[in-house]
Order: sequence, then C-alpha cells, then structure tokens
Amino acid sequence: MFSRDKWSEILEALTSNWFRTLLTAFGVLWGIFILVILLAAGKGLENGVKQGFGGIATNSMFMWAQTPSKPYKGLPKGRRYNFKISDVAAIKQNVPNLKYVSPRNQLGGFGGANNVVRGLKSGAFNVYGDYPEVIKQEPMDITSGRFVNYSDIEQSRKVAILGAGVINDMYDPGEEIIGSYIKVNGVNFMVIGTYKKKGNNGNPEENQKQIYVPFTAFSQAFNMGETVGWMSITAEDGYSITDLKTQIFDVIKARHTIHPEDDRAIGNFDLFQEFSKINGLFVALKAVAYFVGILVLLSGIIGISNIMLIVVKERTNEIGVRRALGATPWDIRGQILMESIFLTIISGMCGIALATGIIALVNMQLDGVDTSEMMFANPSVDLGVVFIALSILIISGLLAGLIPAQNAIKIQPVDALRTE
Repeated sequence: MFSRDKWSEILEALTSNWFRTLLTAFGVLWGIFILVILLAAGKGLENGVKQGFGGIATNSMFMWAQTPSKPYKGLPKGRRYNFKISDVAAIKQNVPNLKYVSPRNQLGGFGGANNVVRGLKSGAFNVYGDYPEVIKQEPMDITSGRFVNYSDIEQSRKVAILGAGVINDMYDPGEEIIGSYIKVNGVNFMVIGTYKKKGNNGNPEENQKQIYVPFTAFSQAFNMGETVGWMSITAEDGYSITDLKTQIFDVIKARHTIHPEDDRAIGNFDLFQEFSKINGLFVALKAVAYFVGILVLLSGIIGISNIMLIVVKERTNEIGVRRALGATPWDIRGQILMESIFLTIISGMCGIALATGIIALVNMQLDGVDTSEMMFANPSVDLGVVFIALSILIISGLLAGLIPAQNAIKIQPVDALRTE
C-alpha cells in the first residue's frame, strides 16, 4: 500500500485515458452528490418544521373538560362540568414524573369583539391567565421588563405582559410601555413586560397578539372562581406524556364522577404524539434519501466495474509479464482493487466537496431571508453522514474492482504473453 512504484502504476493506468477516467468517475461523483444533497434537503425541512414549534416543550399535552357521554352513579350523560384549581394539586400528587401542570384560563381572541382598550385605541386579543411555568412550556423572548412570577400569583396582582403585535396596535412609536395601563374587559392591568414569541406555529403575527396575566388575578377580575379552562401538562425528561395521560384522565374522572370508560368526557391534544409522527416522517425521508442516493451511486459503481474489466483486457500482456516474473495472484488482485478503490474514493470525495459547496451557497442565501415562513432552515449534513459516505465509497470500490480482479488472476502467463 505504501509502495511508490505501485502508486506510480495506479496513476499511470488511470491517466493513460483521461477522458474515459473522467466519464467513469462522474457516475460515482453524481451518485454521492445526490445522496448528500437529499440528506441536506431533508435536514433543512426538518429544521424548518421544528423551528415552527419555537422551542415549545413537545413532551406536553393540553387537556380540557367536555361533556360526559355515559351516565354514571346517578348522574346523566351530557352534563357540564369544569376543571377546578384543586384538580391541579391532585394530578401532581397522584401522577408521578410530571414536570409542569399549568392551569390556564382564556378570554377574547381573533375574530371576537374588542376586549382591550387603551386611551382611544381598542382591539381583540387573546388574554391568558397563567402561572410562571408557562414560559418554560411555550418559550418566548422577554424583550423588556419581566414575566409573571409567584409573588404576582400570591398577591393576585393585576399586571400584564404584552406581545409585539399588541404593542404595534395599541401604542405609538416611542411611547413608554412598561408602567402603562391597559383595560381588559373594563379591568385595569399594569404592563410589566413585553415579549416576542420564538415560534410561528403557522401564524407569526397572530402569535404576538397575546396578553399574559397572573392566573389568580384573571380569576378574580373575571369572576372565574376556582374554575380552570384547560391545562398544559409536561412530562419529565425521559418519560412520555402519551404514556402518562391515562393516569391523569383517571384522576380527573374519579374527582368529577365520570365513568372510567368514558373517553369523550375529557378533551386533549397530545403534542408529543403529533411530534413523534413528524419525527417518523423525517426518518422515512432520510431512508428514501439513502435509498435513492445509493441506487444512483450503484449505477456509477457498475460503470467503474465495466471500465476496470476493459482495463484488465487491455493490460493482459502486462499481467502476463508480471505473472511470469513471479507476481502472485494476490499482487495482481491487490493492484486492480487499489485502482478501483482509489478512483471511487477520489470521485466520491469530489462529489462530497461539490455538494458541500452547494449547501454552503444555499445557507448563505438563507442567512438574509426570514425562514420562519418558509419551513426550511439550515440544510446541512453532520460528520456522521460523511463517515457513512466514505464507508459506502470504500465498499463500493471493493465491489467495483472485485470481478475485474478475479478475471485478472485467471489469466495464465503463457496465454497472456501470446496476446498482442
């Protein structure tokens, strides 16, 4: 392998017909190029979709009360019930491995009547009554001031955190926001912070038109009492909320006298389950990328194998001389295999370099573009993919040279010397 004479022979053999060598190498170059580009495009799509979640805690579910569909213990079906704040403590106490259990209330929103007033301006916005944990479940950038804390909860402070969309609609440029007041359904709240959402969830502008206030102040101001509109529940790392939600439902059913088999009485949206489906889609896309790329690469390998067969035929005389001078079958086989592997690796690395250059150009173009609405961001391949590609190239080179090498060692020295 480290013989200078052997490498001189390899280079001489490959450069004796430049045009043929380049055409042969192009098949492998194109195959590995397609493989890397497909993997990078799939990663870019995956990054864009996950960016849409905005860092939200994906191991979460949202749960709300519906009407029971079965009578139970003398209570009729179709009755109405609501979650209570005491349900939150019961869930925390009876269901292990839960990270956050956040009760939430909501009013107003897109398409509703104007519910927020400031001076002569008014607008319709989502107003949420929340606990401090919600910022860990739905990450947002606090651009000024602060978010809700437990002092606000304990003292039922009427304070509010405004989104960028609310500020654009309710404030003039340059106006002081922190310390100002807004009216929500006639109740004054002092602004203590502003935020900007990290994710888009399909509607970046609307997601900034939300107002957060302390849960206790919300309940007090809008006569909600102990009622909880819905809950946002997140499991501990290493545990699936999908596996835990049955236990959560059992606690709610027992506390509200709901039939144990009544699955319609509690509504839920399992974010972890939906996110797992998306991850499964990207695994399938990656498998398709490998399948297509390897098939294209295989056509290039077949081309190299065919050319090596022709090269062996052209060098029959040379092989005969070498055999007559004492070259072993392994020497001949090794020479052909090394030529095949060398050509495959060089052409494959050129394909990887070309694909890397294209990916870098695409990323440079995306740097100046808002990718939040494109669902495509930072197409790339990691180092593991490069190692996989190199492994594929080495194996492919061996396969491409195997048949020509076997044909070469079958040539008898006497028969080879007779050919002209």
